[in-house]
Amino acid sequence: MAGTLKDWARGIKRDVHALYLASRDPRTPWHAKALALCVAGYALSPIDLIPDFIPVLGYLDDVILVPLGIIAVVRMIPPEVMAEHRAAAALADERPVSRIAAAVIICVWCLSIALAAWLAYRLVAA
Repeated sequence: MAGTLKDWARGIKRDVHALYLASRDPRTPWHAKALALCVAGYALSPIDLIPDFIPVLGYLDDVILVPLGIIAVVRMIPPEVMAEHRAAAALADERPVSRIAAAVIICVWCLSIALAAWLAYRLVAA
């Protein structure tokens, strides 16, 4: 059961990425592009219709709205275009993740926060 849910979640993630790619394709109709950007934006946005901290209902909107939006948009996009972008999204998921790059970015953020705190301290202490 857990494996099936993980596969379903990976498929949703791949389809959201594929919708984003399809929304930038000139072969996709404008109305499909608009809805694809809305669905991808909602799926990737940290702001939800119902906040996730509300028990059960918080995740229910993600589990229902995102797949329904994906189904609606996929029906509007030509099948060959969607197949091409699903393949591209699947390839993007297979690329290795650079943990070194993530560590460098985290270090840069930490140094920036430390510098801002030091400058704020000097401003207040002066």
